[in-house]
Parts: sequence; C-alpha cells; structure tokens
Amino acid sequence: MPQKITLGHKAMVDAANREIETIPTEEAIKLHGRDDIVFVDIRDPRELERDGKIPGAFHAPRGMLEFWIDQASPYHKPIFNQDKKYLFFCAGAMRSALAAKTAQDMGLKPVAHIAGGFGAWKKAGGPVEGGGKK
Repeated sequence: MPQKITLGHKAMVDAANREIETIPTEEAIKLHGRDDIVFVDIRDPRELERDGKIPGAFHAPRGMLEFWIDQASPYHKPIFNQDKKYLFFCAGAMRSALAAKTAQDMGLKPVAHIAGGFGAWKKAGGPVEGGGKK
C-alpha cells in the first residue's frame, strides 16, 4: 500500500508564504549590493554551475541551512550571526519560501525571500555571473 501524504509541498509553501515577507524581484534587484542585506542562495551547487548566480550571494545549500544557522551546531557559519536582513532565493521561490520560514522559526530575523526566485531575477535583468555549463 502506498504512503498517504497528508500535507503536500504546495500547501507547505502556501503556509510559509503567509508567514514570511516576499520581496518583489524589482525591489530585490534594488537591494543588491547593500551592506545591510545578505542574499542567501539555497539552490543545489549544480544549479549554480548551470544557471549562474547573483554576485556576492552566500551559497547555503538547503540541506545544510538549519545546521549553518544554529550557533550551537558544529557546522554554524558566522555569516548568520550578523545584524542584517537575510534574503533567501532558489530557482522559483518554493524552496526559498520554506527556507525563509524555517530560518524565521529558528529566530533569524529579519528574513524574506525573492518572489519568483532566481528565474525571475534573471528575467528582470538582475546581475548574474557564471552559468552556461551543461
């Protein structure tokens, strides 16, 4: 008998979006380069290699996020110890909604994520470096 999933990913993303701030792509582009904002790219390393990245963004793979944020973790990254706003993004804004919600639940603040993710960023003409690998 197959597993019965009682809470699907769409419902989880919708719930996260109700509790976190979503920043429109154009506004996020205007925030790029500011000292008080940390762009956090949670995509898989292969996505960065293939599609490129936002210059200056900190790469925190989704699978390590909780461990890198938690100061008590042996894997903690000091970048998550700053008095700055953390702006999460993924390819299309679903994983980043979940990541921002998790970070917020852990006590990291303020946090937000980019509407439409990296795909919308690229489409809107936001700065991108690298990419193009197959």
